[in-house]
Amino acid sequence: MSAADARTPDLRLADGRPWPAMSIAQAHALLTAPGTMFEVGEAEVRGVKLKVWKNAPPHLGIIFDLGQMHAAKTYNVYEGQRVTFDQHRAAVLRLAAQLQKDGVAKGDRVAIIMRNIPEWSVAFWAAVLVGAIATPLNAWWTGPELEYGLQDSGAKIAIMDQERWERVREHADACPDLRKIYVARAPEEIADPRVAKMEAILGEIETWPGTQPGDAPPVVDLQPDDDVTIFYTSGTTGKPKGAVITHRNVISNFFNSASAQARAYLRRGEQPPQPDPTAPQKAFLVSVPLFHATGCFAIMIPAMFQGFKLVFQRRWDVEQALPLMEKERVTHFGGVPTIAWQVIEHPRSSEFDLSSVESVSYGGAPSAPELVKRIKERFPQAAPGQGWGMTETSATAVSNFGEDYQNRPASCGVPSATGEVRIVRADGSTADTGEVGELWYRGPIVVRGYWNKPQATAETFVDGWVKTGDLAKVDEEGFVFIVDRAKDMLIRGGENIYCVEVENALYDHPAVMDAAVVGVPHRTLGEEPAAVVHLKPGMSADEQELRQWVSQRLAAFKVPVKVVFWPETLPRNANGKIIKRDLKAVVAGDA
Repeated sequence: MSAADARTPDLRLADGRPWPAMSIAQAHALLTAPGTMFEVGEAEVRGVKLKVWKNAPPHLGIIFDLGQMHAAKTYNVYEGQRVTFDQHRAAVLRLAAQLQKDGVAKGDRVAIIMRNIPEWSVAFWAAVLVGAIATPLNAWWTGPELEYGLQDSGAKIAIMDQERWERVREHADACPDLRKIYVARAPEEIADPRVAKMEAILGEIETWPGTQPGDAPPVVDLQPDDDVTIFYTSGTTGKPKGAVITHRNVISNFFNSASAQARAYLRRGEQPPQPDPTAPQKAFLVSVPLFHATGCFAIMIPAMFQGFKLVFQRRWDVEQALPLMEKERVTHFGGVPTIAWQVIEHPRSSEFDLSSVESVSYGGAPSAPELVKRIKERFPQAAPGQGWGMTETSATAVSNFGEDYQNRPASCGVPSATGEVRIVRADGSTADTGEVGELWYRGPIVVRGYWNKPQATAETFVDGWVKTGDLAKVDEEGFVFIVDRAKDMLIRGGENIYCVEVENALYDHPAVMDAAVVGVPHRTLGEEPAAVVHLKPGMSADEQELRQWVSQRLAAFKVPVKVVFWPETLPRNANGKIIKRDLKAVVAGDA
């Protein structure tokens, strides 16, 4: 689709006014004017001069303290349990004090391995307040994968739920840096000297007290460019890489998001609304994992100072979500396109009162342009939105909201006033408008690098730019269109799957001679992994056996949904690289 085809010049607003009322550049100029919340300044970050949000709080400890403004409001809802901001704060301060007693100091890693439960947020904020590096690990990982994460990060403390403890139990001895483990919601005492129940510190969640006079966070020197968290992202070598993220990265991310929403109002010719403390509380249905950058940085942390209610699901379940959205008057939901599709297309969706919904936003996976139309049909008053980002950009880097998204449903949006995009040709030169090349991004949300991986850091981060591996083009107004991924990766419902990792697991099977993993389209998940294999002469294996083999080594979402057997060596180009575009046709034909 050309840039001209990407927009509808005569698009009108609901009141008949033409769209847009002002350009992107004009909107950014108004938003960033001196004295405004979104005023832009300049700072040198790791030797690179960057545009930064001048009025952004310097560290997350301040964001946590701002939560006191909402003390009596509900912060977390989980399966009938309700936790106020004040109860949550008190729990965080108790756990932070315990971490300091355990010897946790600034820069130590505290691993968090749980599903979405209130204790996840408590563990994260407690680690932040003592100056530790909060290190969430993927709760879907297998025991060996969790062992790798604990070893690689050198976590001193691990905080997990009962289900994750069962996976980690036999691997704990292989993690020499791990001194203590706290387990939440364990049904009974655990006979291991390193392990304590989290309830011994916090009490049962139903009885969590509020803060008491004199309660205060630890006194720790926190600076904007201190490391605050490590989020693991899959790597092309088959081993996940830990993206090291700073206070500035996280806070700049939600300033990006807030400014993008304000930009949508200005483009409409309206003033962005001012905060109204008397308005009904906003509520997020949090179906994406908190161990993902979106769940943590784009939802959980902004909710702390904005006073939003977070409604958790243990896992995404649309049957459970619909009545929950009605009961809790959910105003925002999404995360990945899968969730939006399932809510809209559920046969009983119209039976539930979802009139509270104000926003449906997502990213992290390919989305059909048709989706924005369906959202407006189901939720006429809601603002649809999507974006693009990656762990290396601390979640969303470019955003597309409201009428801009309706106008360009194939675009993931434009960067904020502090962000820059560059489309780079194979020779390193900058591509022209409308020309496809690799997408590079620069701004204060770009992480400082990968944990203990200097070579991978040098290959990915250059003078403040992150080389994303995505192929994209930019139109004349700066809207980004993702065309393809240069990396051998697919995205299933927001989860990155590097094909080489699954291929390596298949190659470990004694009967497999040749293996390739490709993505097969899925309407709601975006795509799923499928494998094409060639067996060794005289050896045998069937589809069920190979899928079971992979499931014992990798998380369930990485297991191929189908395995196609090829009678000869897989097709390769002159350099010996498997020609995957041919195999996609093979898988589609087999289907």
